[in-house]
Amino acid sequence: MKKSLIALSVLAAVAGTAQAQSSVTIYGVVDMALQHQNTGDPAGSTLGLDSGIQSGSRLGFKGSEDLGGGLKANFQLEMGINADTGSSAQGGRAFGRQAFVGLSGDFGAVNFGRQYTPAFIAIDSFDPFGTGITSGTAGSGTSGLGAAAYFDHGGVRMNNSATYSTANLGGFTGTVAYGFGEVAGNTTAGRYIGFSGAYAAGPVFAELAYSNAQNANGSNATKSYLLAGTYNFDVVTAHAGFSSIKDDGAGAAALDRRVWLLGATVPVGSGNIIASYIRSTNQNSLLKAANGTQLALGYTYSLSKRTNLYTSVSRATNDANINLGSADSSATFKPVPNGATVRLVNVGIRHKF
Repeated sequence: MKKSLIALSVLAAVAGTAQAQSSVTIYGVVDMALQHQNTGDPAGSTLGLDSGIQSGSRLGFKGSEDLGGGLKANFQLEMGINADTGSSAQGGRAFGRQAFVGLSGDFGAVNFGRQYTPAFIAIDSFDPFGTGITSGTAGSGTSGLGAAAYFDHGGVRMNNSATYSTANLGGFTGTVAYGFGEVAGNTTAGRYIGFSGAYAAGPVFAELAYSNAQNANGSNATKSYLLAGTYNFDVVTAHAGFSSIKDDGAGAAALDRRVWLLGATVPVGSGNIIASYIRSTNQNSLLKAANGTQLALGYTYSLSKRTNLYTSVSRATNDANINLGSADSSATFKPVPNGATVRLVNVGIRHKF
């Protein structure tokens, strides 16, 4: 009897240890804003209640298992939610925001699945609005893309991707990514290749990113280079970025753009005043009148560690042959025409759990 009790005690202790070595976290964001958009359309402006303006509304699961020797197995499953309607975002995918599994240790981390592109992560890191709050289409459900609406980077996420991220090496970190096109007999069709490198120490943050995104049949690639950074002066954080974006197209349809961003974040009490200027210029001599500019001013106010209020006003001007600053192109919403001046105002609340 005593031996049985001892055996049960040992088994319980081992089970408790194994359980302690694994962890799963349920988390999420609910973000909602009232948006008003005016494009100069005679049919009128748009007033809507939209989800995911500062940060995409989501529900996620992430966890890790300690495999010993500093090695861990990790996973993350994250679904996007249009909280204004209760529908799934990212085209109705079950876990459209992220879905991957991998290993991490002293060597860094390798992950496999649906993941963010290194270029998008780089844009999010230096944009004072955090790729949210500005740009988009009022009434489209999820419509905040911030600087990502201008810095064309081969997409926000990669399907069927493998990534490797280094450990922190004295402030330096790097990521390489490969997205499999999975087209029989054509290894370039739908393929994505990207990398990024960053350095962070004290008030300085600097980064470089590259992406090469092939189209569905492998006949054309969009390539982008990004150099950006921030510097914290305590009273203000300065933001700056430059990108060159080209593709292999021919004639007036060939993409050849330069994009600049200058921005600032000013701490004020429990919040921040944020501002940015974005300029996109066309370098293709066969396509005239195709430049665009956005000016944006915003404010975020923290009610607690998990809840904040935000507001912004932005104005995007476009030349006659271009439409920038409007992220929605679905048939449900009338596309913003070329040459339009887009004015967008929003007031919202974000809660993290």
